[in-house]
Amino acid sequence: MLIQRRAFLLASVALVAMPGSLFAKPRVKGAARTIGLSGARAPVEVVEDELGVPHVRAASLHDAFFGQGYLVARDRLFQVDMEHRRDMGRMAEAFGPRFVAADKAARLFLYRGDIDAELAALPADVLECARGYVAGVNARIDELAADPAQLPLEYGILGISPLRWEVADLVRNRGIGMGDADDEVRRAQLQARGLLDADQLMVPLRPAWSFTVPEGLDCAAVSDADLGVLDPANRPMDFDPVQEASLDPEARWTDRFALGSNAWTISPSRSATGRPILANDPHLGIGRASPRHMCHLSAPGLDVIGAGAPGLPGIMQGHTDRFAFGRTNFHIDQTDLFILRTKEGDPGRYWHKGKWKAFETFEDEILVKGAPSERVTLRYAAGRPIVSQDASRNRAVAFATVSMLPGANQRFAIIAINLSKDWASLRQAFKLHVSPTNLHYADIDGNTGWQTIGFTPRRPKHDGLFPAPGDGDFDWTGILPVEDMPHVYNPREGWFASANQMNLPAGFPYRERIISFSWSDSFRYDRVAEVLRSQPKHRIEDSIALQHDVQSLPARALLKLLPANPTPAAAPAAALLRRWDCGIEADSAAALLYEMVMPALSTDFYDQIMPAAARDLIPSVNLSEMLRILSSPDKRLGADPAASRDAIVDRALAAGWTKAVELGGPDPARWKWGDLHRVTIAHPMASNPAIAAAFPRIEGGRSGGDGTTPMARGFNPKRGFNVSHGASYLFVADVGAWDNSRFLLLPGQSADPRSPRYRDFYPYWLAGAMQPLWFSKAAVDRHAVGRLVLTPTSS
Repeated sequence: MLIQRRAFLLASVALVAMPGSLFAKPRVKGAARTIGLSGARAPVEVVEDELGVPHVRAASLHDAFFGQGYLVARDRLFQVDMEHRRDMGRMAEAFGPRFVAADKAARLFLYRGDIDAELAALPADVLECARGYVAGVNARIDELAADPAQLPLEYGILGISPLRWEVADLVRNRGIGMGDADDEVRRAQLQARGLLDADQLMVPLRPAWSFTVPEGLDCAAVSDADLGVLDPANRPMDFDPVQEASLDPEARWTDRFALGSNAWTISPSRSATGRPILANDPHLGIGRASPRHMCHLSAPGLDVIGAGAPGLPGIMQGHTDRFAFGRTNFHIDQTDLFILRTKEGDPGRYWHKGKWKAFETFEDEILVKGAPSERVTLRYAAGRPIVSQDASRNRAVAFATVSMLPGANQRFAIIAINLSKDWASLRQAFKLHVSPTNLHYADIDGNTGWQTIGFTPRRPKHDGLFPAPGDGDFDWTGILPVEDMPHVYNPREGWFASANQMNLPAGFPYRERIISFSWSDSFRYDRVAEVLRSQPKHRIEDSIALQHDVQSLPARALLKLLPANPTPAAAPAAALLRRWDCGIEADSAAALLYEMVMPALSTDFYDQIMPAAARDLIPSVNLSEMLRILSSPDKRLGADPAASRDAIVDRALAAGWTKAVELGGPDPARWKWGDLHRVTIAHPMASNPAIAAAFPRIEGGRSGGDGTTPMARGFNPKRGFNVSHGASYLFVADVGAWDNSRFLLLPGQSADPRSPRYRDFYPYWLAGAMQPLWFSKAAVDRHAVGRLVLTPTSS
């Protein structure tokens, strides 16, 4: 089995990249410091190791999470504050009238039910941890108010102040997101044109499924206007940190399926150590502050280390003293558009279950910097936000999303996972977990498990692929219990993996338990599976190598399509690609050429196969579907499908060569994919000259890989070749021998350029030099460089 030579080298580097190596900082023992803070209940010790990981040692669960909240705010306050402002709909008060539309949309997605009841329903220990985290964030904000010189630089430049937090905000904040609402609208529009089959070219249904339009839906009446505030164009923001989705539909589509992750779990029977191994690398945005922050939390009943999401209490990927856990995106259709009929002459009422009902309404006030405050009216139908309304057509659209359901308190779910002790208690914790996730598990007793989690709506009368009439006939009837979701425990194969592929097990009753029909292509999973099947005894260094593997399965497919007799314009490209091993290496000329050929191939294929009347609705074709059709051409490519296929590939080779010459120069010997595929970290507000000056770009790094390789280094062609998606955090756990575990974090713990942790991991990450994740008290103390004691003060 061919494994990339570079991956082996990276694994070797990783095992020797201990402090004292080329990249490590000199060890300097720091004197203990004491800080008095309001909110802690007893002294909290924070030990920082030489890699910048803080180890919080507390006497209670509350204080352990207090320590995490404080440290996240110390390192990433502006990042979490902007996300908090955005989600709570409080941007206009800081940045002016242009943010009112976004604030109104955000407030529409705040939970309007009984907050006290939601808090009371949480496990007491989970709520106690959340209170500690919020108190820690606020303690840092109070500390900065007393000493503004410590404020992150953005606040002085922008003239704003951070918002204080409330525990209730963790319940209110459910987040705005489109889900697959745009897919539903597109399918209805295609159905109205008689072109629904073309949708499979962009979003092939997996498992195989037949479209059924819900009875009573007028597809011809469905339009983009029905999306209302779900469409980012209707809630614009003027700078990047809060603009989650591109306004360009094609770019937004590319981003949607670029976000994923890899994870695999190896049982003792397949492990060289005789212990389980669990590896995880979540693929999120790259180019801004890291979406993960490292921490180790210890208290009676708690000992967990790994990476958390800034602003979210707990550790998302890591291990406790008992088990390791990782996660990738599972695919669940968690949203639906419901088309409501409103009463003529009384648009405040809608028809539901045989009678006219009044919308639930909430009046809210949005403060606006430099302008009068604005009063807004927010409408709901049975708790479902009304995202658009057209009184002239007696029409309104309700957006059903699991995130707005009672009990959908995702922001507490990670805490519950961290407090679990074993597989059984974890499965209880999963009941709080809303977002769709493959959860990987491996414990010190040698057990391994995979559980899909996330709220899955029960749809007894439709499949979620189209909007549905909102008269009540198509309403959800609850959510699937965790026990009915796909899972395995101690599989006899000795390993399992997930990479966002369609992974419903054989025999799963998906017709009775509809989960999703839209999944990521399986290229990453297929490569991971290929490697794992070839390794009877898997090692830690094998996981590290696989996380950095750049073998491309789409490239292999392309090489099989190369014409036997290319035209003179295509011949140089065909010759170079035939000599290639399909590794998307940073120094590879063939990799650069391949990345130029594939967009040309996709464009030409699209032009040949996509009906003209569908092109305004379907901006691109699915890569896997394109390669499948080209491999087995059919009549859609014309009277002589094979000849048409060869001509398409030939033209793409010629166009790709021309583009490679344009970008790489006339000499192919000098082409290197990494010269185009750069890793640049910039402040999201770098368009502001003062911020650009204060926050130097982190740049210069070259990368291999692309969005289809296990080392996912995705890029969006609409924005250039820079790495925009991938694993900024990577983690491999040696289960039970925890100090052998390894990690990476790009670019560093801190988003403050005044901190030595601003970019210290950038060279490690570029080199694939995984670093030790010290866990035992002895190892942490041996590698300590600083100690901080957070002591309680009266408020």
